[in-house]
Amino acid sequence: MNIRPAAEADAEALAAIYGHHVLHGFGTFEEVPPPPAEIEQRRQAIVGRGLPYLVAEAEGRVLGFAYAAPFRLRAAYRYTAEDSVYIAPDAHRKGVGRAVLSAVLDECAALGLRQIVAVIGDSGNAGSIGLHAALGFEPIGTAQGFGYKKGRWVDLVLMQKSLNGGIGREPDAPGLTLSGV
Repeated sequence: MNIRPAAEADAEALAAIYGHHVLHGFGTFEEVPPPPAEIEQRRQAIVGRGLPYLVAEAEGRVLGFAYAAPFRLRAAYRYTAEDSVYIAPDAHRKGVGRAVLSAVLDECAALGLRQIVAVIGDSGNAGSIGLHAALGFEPIGTAQGFGYKKGRWVDLVLMQKSLNGGIGREPDAPGLTLSGV
């Protein structure tokens, strides 16, 4: 398996993977799969801020992807990012999520970020919750019934991982660029 930056040529594969989760799961609260062009615009917005957007591939096939986005766009949040990870349905439980999300976390640490937040759709999403826990994320709460999808209320599970000493010391990097992009 190879982990590399996502490219424009990956838009179809990214849209297919994400679209599956939109239609068949609760990890995202989107209800209509965005087309590849929209996925590419979103990817460009992430990388335009200098944040990682990575794919895991094997034998030329994209098996999954992960990225970090600004948690919020106000300046005080510039040391915090939110991660996302989506895996092709036939690639679950094969180490793809761990590999690609670990690489995103490493890049976030290299950027000097201090907190990574996982906002996981569905308190029954054992795969994502377990993956984040295995990578050192701690649960910080559950927002009950924050979304309504497929005829039911869906929770958000919030998890957090500190990087670079977390809040234990002053920042030593400028943080994310949150405006002007």
